Amino acid sequence: MKSSIIAICCILGSLVTLQAQEVDKYKTEESEKKLIQFSGLLVTDDGKGMIPVPYATVFLPDKRRGTYSDYKGFFTLVVEKGDKIKFTYLGLESRTITIPDTLTQDRYSVVQFLPQDTFSLPEIVIFAWPSREHFKIEFLKMDVTPELQKRAAENIANDYLADARKNDDIVAFSGKEGANYYLRQQTREFTYMGQVPPMNIFSPIAWAQFFSDWKNGKFKRKDKDK
Repeated sequence: MKSSIIAICCILGSLVTLQAQEVDKYKTEESEKKLIQFSGLLVTDDGKGMIPVPYATVFLPDKRRGTYSDYKGFFTLVVEKGDKIKFTYLGLESRTITIPDTLTQDRYSVVQFLPQDTFSLPEIVIFAWPSREHFKIEFLKMDVTPELQKRAAENIANDYLADARKNDDIVAFSGKEGANYYLRQQTREFTYMGQVPPMNIFSPIAWAQFFSDWKNGKFKRKDKDK
């Protein structure tokens, strides 16, 4: 009986010792890895000065994970010494940096500059007609009825325009409309940062839709009484 108890105690002691060794090994490996809180700010030059780069990709190619900068260009993520970090953004040149192996602290910050990477393509103008002369002829031959002429004259009459300027419900934005308009402008600016935004005036699809709506009477002003 005593020999069995002694054997069990020896086995338990060995298990405790092995567990302690595993814990010490794990702590040693973790201390050697030294996790780093990596933070920074992404900026670029728009020709007038430095501006933040919003929603840029911050990626670790070797580990296939990462994050993205916020609308002020700030980002933060956990990395290890020696990790490579790649910054990418549409319209800007990509940049790659390496976390130094000589860091003694658990935090590392950078301000990363991403230069413009834009180029201009040859100008291409697409017309719905073979030439400008054909477009001019077709435009002048459009059938504008007396009803449309009368309606257009009423819409640009001085009395109507004066009433429109006085009536805030007609020409002024509400708070919600103003906020939506501002957000759309910001979204357009961020979307085409470093690029030339498209112009719908040269879109044949937009012109075709315009003529179709005009002929179908979609621009007619509805009677308020009805």
